[in-house]
Amino acid sequence: MMKCLLLVALLGLHLAAAAQGVPAIPIHDPVLTRQNGTYYLFGTGNGITVWSSKDRQHWTPEKPVFAAPPAWAVQAVPGFKGHIWAPDISFADGQYSLFYSISTFGKNRSAIGLATNKTLDPQSPDFKWVDHGQVLASVPGRDLWNAIDPNLARDEHGTPWLAFGSFWNGIKLVQLRPDLTGPAELQQWRTVAQRPRAATLADSLPGGGAIEGPFIFRHAGYYYLFVSFDYCCRGPQSTYKMMVGRARTITGPYLDAAGTPLTQGGGTLVLQGDSNWFGVGHNAVATFDNTDYLIFHGYDAHDQGRPKLRIEPLAWSADGWPTVVAAK
Repeated sequence: MMKCLLLVALLGLHLAAAAQGVPAIPIHDPVLTRQNGTYYLFGTGNGITVWSSKDRQHWTPEKPVFAAPPAWAVQAVPGFKGHIWAPDISFADGQYSLFYSISTFGKNRSAIGLATNKTLDPQSPDFKWVDHGQVLASVPGRDLWNAIDPNLARDEHGTPWLAFGSFWNGIKLVQLRPDLTGPAELQQWRTVAQRPRAATLADSLPGGGAIEGPFIFRHAGYYYLFVSFDYCCRGPQSTYKMMVGRARTITGPYLDAAGTPLTQGGGTLVLQGDSNWFGVGHNAVATFDNTDYLIFHGYDAHDQGRPKLRIEPLAWSADGWPTVVAAK
Protein backbone atom coordinates (compact mmCIF):
# COMPACT_ATOMS: atom_id res chain seq x y z
CA MET A 1 0.00 0.00 0.00
CA MET A 2 2.78 2.44 0.93
CA LYS A 3 4.57 1.66 -2.32
CA CYS A 4 1.39 2.41 -4.27
CA LEU A 5 0.93 5.69 -2.43
CA LEU A 6 4.53 6.64 -3.17
CA LEU A 7 4.08 5.88 -6.85
CA VAL A 8 0.90 7.95 -6.95
CA ALA A 9 2.69 10.84 -5.24
CA LEU A 10 5.61 10.69 -7.66
CA LEU A 11 3.21 10.53 -10.61
CA GLY A 12 1.38 13.56 -9.24
CA LEU A 13 4.63 15.53 -9.06
CA HIS A 14 5.53 14.51 -12.60
CA LEU A 15 2.11 15.53 -13.91
CA ALA A 16 2.29 18.83 -12.04
CA ALA A 17 5.59 19.60 -13.75
CA ALA A 18 4.24 18.48 -17.12
CA ALA A 19 1.16 20.66 -16.67
CA GLN A 20 3.47 23.64 -16.27
CA GLY A 21 5.28 22.77 -19.50
CA VAL A 22 8.49 22.11 -17.57
CA PRO A 23 10.96 19.33 -18.40
CA ALA A 24 11.16 17.58 -15.03
CA ILE A 25 14.90 16.99 -14.89
CA PRO A 26 17.13 18.07 -12.01
CA ILE A 27 19.81 20.61 -12.89
CA HIS A 28 21.66 23.67 -11.65
CA ASP A 29 23.13 26.42 -13.86
CA PRO A 30 22.01 25.09 -17.27
CA VAL A 31 23.33 26.12 -20.69
CA LEU A 32 21.91 24.82 -23.94
CA THR A 33 23.07 24.45 -27.53
CA ARG A 34 22.05 22.46 -30.61
CA GLN A 35 24.00 20.40 -33.11
CA ASN A 36 22.47 18.59 -36.09
CA GLY A 37 18.97 18.60 -34.62
CA THR A 38 19.98 17.41 -31.15
CA TYR A 39 19.95 19.71 -28.11
CA TYR A 40 22.77 19.36 -25.59
CA LEU A 41 22.30 20.63 -22.07
CA PHE A 42 25.20 21.16 -19.67
CA GLY A 43 24.95 21.87 -15.96
CA THR A 44 26.65 21.78 -12.58
CA GLY A 45 27.56 18.28 -11.39
CA ASN A 46 30.29 15.72 -10.91
CA GLY A 47 32.42 15.96 -14.03
CA ILE A 48 29.80 18.36 -15.55
CA THR A 49 26.29 17.03 -16.10
CA VAL A 50 25.20 16.47 -19.73
CA TRP A 51 21.74 15.71 -21.18
CA SER A 52 20.55 15.39 -24.78
CA SER A 53 17.14 15.84 -26.39
CA LYS A 54 15.46 16.05 -29.79
CA ASP A 55 12.55 18.19 -28.61
CA ARG A 56 13.62 19.99 -25.39
CA GLN A 57 11.00 17.97 -23.49
CA HIS A 58 12.33 14.41 -23.36
CA TRP A 59 15.88 14.22 -22.07
CA THR A 60 18.51 11.47 -22.06
CA PRO A 61 21.41 11.59 -19.59
CA GLU A 62 24.84 11.41 -21.24
CA LYS A 63 28.23 10.66 -19.75
CA PRO A 64 29.82 13.56 -17.84
CA VAL A 65 32.45 15.64 -19.60
CA PHE A 66 35.12 14.47 -17.12
CA ALA A 67 35.31 10.87 -15.90
CA ALA A 68 37.67 11.99 -13.12
CA PRO A 69 38.43 15.39 -11.57
CA PRO A 70 40.98 17.36 -13.63
CA ALA A 71 44.35 16.98 -11.92
CA TRP A 72 45.20 20.67 -12.26
CA ALA A 73 41.94 21.63 -10.51
CA VAL A 74 42.52 19.32 -7.55
CA GLN A 75 45.89 21.00 -7.01
CA ALA A 76 44.63 24.54 -7.60
CA VAL A 77 41.64 24.50 -5.24
CA PRO A 78 41.93 22.79 -1.84
CA GLY A 79 38.81 20.77 -1.07
CA PHE A 80 37.73 20.36 -4.69
CA LYS A 81 36.60 16.79 -5.29
CA GLY A 82 35.15 16.86 -8.80
CA HIS A 83 31.84 18.69 -8.44
CA ILE A 84 32.18 21.22 -11.28
CA TRP A 85 30.03 24.35 -11.39
CA ALA A 86 28.34 26.54 -13.97
CA PRO A 87 29.57 25.44 -17.42
CA ASP A 88 29.28 27.66 -20.48
CA ILE A 89 29.10 26.26 -24.03
CA SER A 90 29.75 28.04 -27.34
CA PHE A 91 30.77 27.22 -30.90
CA ALA A 92 33.17 29.02 -33.25
CA ASP A 93 35.70 28.09 -35.94
CA GLY A 94 34.67 24.43 -35.98
CA GLN A 95 35.11 23.93 -32.26
CA TYR A 96 32.93 23.79 -29.15
CA SER A 97 34.37 25.61 -26.15
CA LEU A 98 33.21 24.66 -22.66
CA PHE A 99 34.26 26.92 -19.80
CA TYR A 100 33.72 25.60 -16.27
CA SER A 101 34.17 26.60 -12.62
CA ILE A 102 36.32 25.00 -9.93
CA SER A 103 35.61 26.14 -6.37
CA THR A 104 34.26 25.27 -2.94
CA PHE A 105 31.18 26.83 -1.38
CA GLY A 106 31.66 30.33 0.06
CA LYS A 107 35.35 30.59 -0.89
CA ASN A 108 37.05 32.63 -3.59
CA ARG A 109 40.05 30.39 -4.08
CA SER A 110 38.53 29.49 -7.41
CA ALA A 111 39.48 28.89 -11.02
CA ILE A 112 37.92 28.76 -14.47
CA GLY A 113 38.97 26.03 -16.89
CA LEU A 114 38.42 25.35 -20.58
CA ALA A 115 37.69 22.13 -22.46
CA THR A 116 37.10 21.84 -26.22
CA ASN A 117 35.56 19.31 -28.58
CA LYS A 118 34.99 19.08 -32.32
CA THR A 119 31.52 17.63 -31.80
CA LEU A 120 28.95 17.08 -29.05
CA ASP A 121 27.71 13.80 -30.52
CA PRO A 122 29.11 10.96 -28.36
CA GLN A 123 28.67 8.54 -31.29
CA SER A 124 30.96 10.55 -33.60
CA PRO A 125 34.55 9.32 -34.11
CA ASP A 126 35.63 12.95 -33.59
CA PHE A 127 34.08 13.12 -30.12
CA LYS A 128 36.79 13.83 -27.54
CA TRP A 129 36.96 16.44 -24.82
CA VAL A 130 40.39 18.08 -24.63
CA ASP A 131 41.07 19.92 -21.38
CA HIS A 132 43.20 23.05 -21.65
CA GLY A 133 43.40 23.60 -17.91
CA GLN A 134 43.20 26.89 -16.06
CA VAL A 135 42.19 30.05 -17.89
CA LEU A 136 42.19 32.35 -14.85
CA ALA A 137 41.95 32.13 -11.07
CA SER A 138 41.07 34.20 -8.02
CA VAL A 139 43.24 34.14 -4.90
CA PRO A 140 42.09 35.15 -1.39
CA GLY A 141 43.97 38.19 -0.15
CA ARG A 142 44.85 39.22 -3.70
CA ASP A 143 41.49 39.39 -5.46
CA LEU A 144 38.23 40.83 -4.22
CA TRP A 145 36.32 38.80 -6.80
CA ASN A 146 35.50 35.16 -7.43
CA ALA A 147 36.56 33.28 -10.58
CA ILE A 148 33.40 31.24 -11.15
CA ASP A 149 30.30 31.41 -13.40
CA PRO A 150 32.09 32.04 -16.71
CA ASN A 151 30.34 33.22 -19.86
CA LEU A 152 32.10 33.73 -23.19
CA ALA A 153 30.81 36.62 -25.28
CA ARG A 154 32.13 38.13 -28.50
CA ASP A 155 31.86 41.77 -29.48
CA GLU A 156 30.89 43.10 -32.91
CA HIS A 157 34.47 42.55 -34.11
CA GLY A 158 34.55 38.92 -32.95
CA THR A 159 36.89 39.66 -30.05
CA PRO A 160 36.34 37.18 -27.19
CA TRP A 161 35.51 38.40 -23.69
CA LEU A 162 34.87 36.41 -20.53
CA ALA A 163 32.29 37.59 -18.00
CA PHE A 164 32.40 35.90 -14.60
CA GLY A 165 31.95 36.48 -10.89
CA SER A 166 29.94 35.78 -7.77
CA PHE A 167 29.45 37.92 -4.63
CA TRP A 168 32.49 39.92 -3.40
CA ASN A 169 32.90 42.94 -5.72
CA GLY A 170 30.59 41.56 -8.35
CA ILE A 171 30.80 40.68 -12.02
CA LYS A 172 34.06 41.07 -13.94
CA LEU A 173 34.86 41.19 -17.64
CA VAL A 174 38.23 40.48 -19.24
CA GLN A 175 39.36 40.16 -22.84
CA LEU A 176 40.70 36.74 -23.80
CA ARG A 177 43.39 35.64 -26.21
CA PRO A 178 42.09 34.44 -29.59
CA ASP A 179 42.61 30.80 -28.53
CA LEU A 180 40.54 31.47 -25.35
CA THR A 181 43.14 29.86 -23.05
CA GLY A 182 43.90 32.97 -20.99
CA PRO A 183 43.49 36.73 -20.69
CA ALA A 184 44.75 38.93 -23.51
CA GLU A 185 48.25 40.30 -23.07
CA LEU A 186 46.98 43.81 -22.33
CA GLN A 187 44.45 42.58 -19.81
CA GLN A 188 42.14 44.91 -17.92
CA TRP A 189 39.85 43.57 -15.23
CA ARG A 190 36.61 45.51 -15.59
CA THR A 191 33.74 45.54 -13.12
CA VAL A 192 30.46 45.53 -15.05
CA ALA A 193 27.96 44.86 -12.23
CA GLN A 194 28.03 44.78 -8.44
CA ARG A 195 25.91 45.30 -5.36
CA PRO A 196 26.83 47.25 -2.20
CA ARG A 197 29.47 45.67 0.04
CA ALA A 198 30.37 46.82 3.54
CA ALA A 199 33.77 48.54 3.57
CA THR A 200 34.64 46.91 6.90
CA LEU A 201 33.94 43.37 5.70
CA ALA A 202 36.92 41.02 5.65
CA ASP A 203 38.21 40.31 2.14
CA SER A 204 37.85 36.57 2.75
CA LEU A 205 34.07 36.85 3.16
CA PRO A 206 31.66 36.91 0.20
CA GLY A 207 29.43 39.57 1.78
CA GLY A 208 25.71 40.10 1.40
CA GLY A 209 25.71 41.70 -2.06
CA ALA A 210 24.44 38.55 -3.73
CA ILE A 211 25.06 38.81 -7.47
CA GLU A 212 26.38 36.10 -9.81
CA GLY A 213 25.75 34.06 -12.97
CA PRO A 214 26.46 36.66 -15.73
CA PHE A 215 25.36 36.04 -19.29
CA ILE A 216 25.85 38.53 -22.14
CA PHE A 217 23.48 38.40 -25.13
CA ARG A 218 23.53 40.74 -28.13
CA HIS A 219 20.19 41.96 -29.49
CA ALA A 220 19.15 44.88 -31.69
CA GLY A 221 22.35 46.87 -31.26
CA TYR A 222 22.67 46.35 -27.50
CA TYR A 223 24.61 44.00 -25.29
CA TYR A 224 22.35 42.70 -22.52
CA LEU A 225 23.99 41.61 -19.29
CA PHE A 226 21.83 39.15 -17.36
CA VAL A 227 22.73 38.42 -13.72
CA SER A 228 21.14 36.65 -10.78
CA PHE A 229 20.43 38.48 -7.52
CA ASP A 230 19.98 36.99 -4.05
CA TYR A 231 20.34 33.37 -2.98
CA CYS A 232 20.37 30.04 -4.78
CA CYS A 233 20.73 26.52 -3.47
CA ARG A 234 18.44 26.82 -0.42
CA GLY A 235 15.43 24.84 -1.61
CA PRO A 236 12.23 26.46 -0.27
CA GLN A 237 14.35 29.33 1.13
CA SER A 238 15.87 30.16 -2.27
CA THR A 239 15.33 33.76 -3.34
CA TYR A 240 17.07 33.77 -6.73
CA LYS A 241 15.82 36.18 -9.38
CA MET A 242 17.12 37.35 -12.75
CA MET A 243 18.01 40.96 -13.51
CA VAL A 244 19.31 42.69 -16.62
CA GLY A 245 21.00 45.82 -17.89
CA ARG A 246 22.18 46.85 -21.34
CA ALA A 247 24.98 48.76 -23.04
CA ARG A 248 25.96 49.84 -26.53
CA THR A 249 29.44 48.34 -26.11
CA ILE A 250 30.36 45.03 -24.53
CA THR A 251 32.50 46.73 -21.89
CA GLY A 252 29.60 48.86 -20.67
CA PRO A 253 28.47 50.85 -18.86
CA TYR A 254 25.41 48.62 -18.40
CA LEU A 255 22.28 50.51 -17.32
CA ASP A 256 18.87 49.26 -16.23
CA ALA A 257 15.57 50.57 -17.61
CA ALA A 258 15.60 53.40 -15.08
CA GLY A 259 19.11 54.45 -16.09
CA THR A 260 20.85 53.14 -12.97
CA PRO A 261 24.25 51.57 -13.64
CA LEU A 262 24.57 47.89 -12.75
CA THR A 263 27.85 48.84 -11.05
CA GLN A 264 25.73 50.80 -8.56
CA GLY A 265 23.35 47.97 -7.75
CA GLY A 266 20.99 48.60 -10.66
CA GLY A 267 19.10 45.94 -12.57
CA THR A 268 15.73 45.52 -14.28
CA LEU A 269 13.74 42.47 -13.17
CA VAL A 270 13.38 39.70 -15.77
CA LEU A 271 11.82 36.94 -13.66
CA GLN A 272 11.51 36.05 -9.98
CA GLY A 273 9.99 33.30 -7.86
CA ASP A 274 6.26 32.78 -7.35
CA SER A 275 3.86 30.24 -5.85
CA ASN A 276 5.12 27.54 -8.23
CA TRP A 277 8.83 28.29 -8.00
CA PHE A 278 10.61 29.49 -4.85
CA GLY A 279 13.40 31.10 -6.85
CA VAL A 280 14.62 31.20 -10.45
CA GLY A 281 18.03 32.09 -11.81
CA HIS A 282 21.47 31.47 -13.26
CA ASN A 283 20.24 31.85 -16.80
CA ALA A 284 21.58 31.51 -20.30
CA VAL A 285 19.99 32.78 -23.51
CA ALA A 286 19.95 30.85 -26.80
CA THR A 287 18.28 31.32 -30.17
CA PHE A 288 16.66 28.40 -31.98
CA ASP A 289 14.66 28.77 -35.20
CA ASN A 290 14.51 32.58 -34.86
CA THR A 291 13.13 32.43 -31.32
CA ASP A 292 15.11 33.50 -28.26
CA TYR A 293 14.87 31.34 -25.15
CA LEU A 294 15.71 31.90 -21.51
CA ILE A 295 17.31 28.77 -20.03
CA PHE A 296 17.59 28.62 -16.24
CA HIS A 297 16.82 26.56 -13.17
CA GLY A 298 14.02 27.03 -10.68
CA TYR A 299 13.32 25.61 -7.23
CA ASP A 300 10.12 23.63 -7.67
CA ALA A 301 7.50 24.47 -5.03
CA HIS A 302 5.64 21.28 -5.99
CA ASP A 303 8.68 19.11 -5.28
CA GLN A 304 10.19 20.32 -1.99
CA GLY A 305 12.22 23.06 -3.68
CA ARG A 306 14.33 20.77 -5.82
CA PRO A 307 16.14 22.49 -8.74
CA LYS A 308 14.56 21.82 -12.14
CA LEU A 309 15.19 22.90 -15.71
CA ARG A 310 13.14 25.79 -17.07
CA ILE A 311 13.09 26.90 -20.72
CA GLU A 312 10.87 29.87 -21.58
CA PRO A 313 10.47 31.93 -24.79
CA LEU A 314 12.04 35.35 -24.41
CA ALA A 315 10.15 38.27 -25.90
CA TRP A 316 11.29 41.87 -26.29
CA SER A 317 9.25 44.90 -25.32
CA ALA A 318 8.71 47.85 -27.62
CA ASP A 319 11.53 49.72 -25.90
CA GLY A 320 13.87 46.74 -26.17
CA TRP A 321 13.76 44.99 -22.80
CA PRO A 322 13.53 41.20 -22.39
CA THR A 323 10.28 39.84 -21.02
CA VAL A 324 9.13 36.34 -20.12
CA VAL A 325 5.62 34.94 -20.20
CA ALA A 326 6.25 32.19 -17.66
CA ALA A 327 4.35 28.92 -17.74
CA LYS A 328 1.98 28.48 -14.79
